[in-house]
Amino acid sequence: MSVAVLWVLAELVGGGIVPMLRRRGGTIERKDNRTIISNNLLRLSLYVSIAIAIFLAQYNIAILPNWFFYVGASLMVIGIIVRQWSIFILGRSFTLTISVQKNQKVVDNGPYRLIRHPSYLGMSLTLIGIGVALQSLGGVLAILVIYGLAIGYRIHVEEKFLASELGDDYIRYMKRTKRIIPFVL
Repeated sequence: MSVAVLWVLAELVGGGIVPMLRRRGGTIERKDNRTIISNNLLRLSLYVSIAIAIFLAQYNIAILPNWFFYVGASLMVIGIIVRQWSIFILGRSFTLTISVQKNQKVVDNGPYRLIRHPSYLGMSLTLIGIGVALQSLGGVLAILVIYGLAIGYRIHVEEKFLASELGDDYIRYMKRTKRIIPFVL
């Protein structure tokens, strides 16, 4: 429970309030119109996949041994750290929308050296950790499928937009980094 509270606080502070304050004065030059669709799809997939995982765990469907709780809590903590590190590295460039700011450059340090979307990796690890902590294999599978499809769409939209806005620098960056799992995918 305390890890879930940590996650919510980290999302509010690291993913919402603080980045918004840091961006004040920095104007968004271009924004992708599909942001609203992908934001709503991500939010809906997050809520639905967690609700299904809780339902499956509550009714003892595809239950894992008790010690999986600790594995899940650890995955959640790792996911929170990866996401917040990613947000910190992006600084003013981090937004909840798919957009670019005036004079924005490709960020390729920190976790961005290896993958293009470490923030999404962090969120994915956190959500998978929730399913594992609930000790529900069915919950983990629901999260992987439902959230996986939504995050896949979001990444597709975001990469297409960033390639069009940041040009050759982003295209070269895409060629030398993996999308979400270092050295794999």
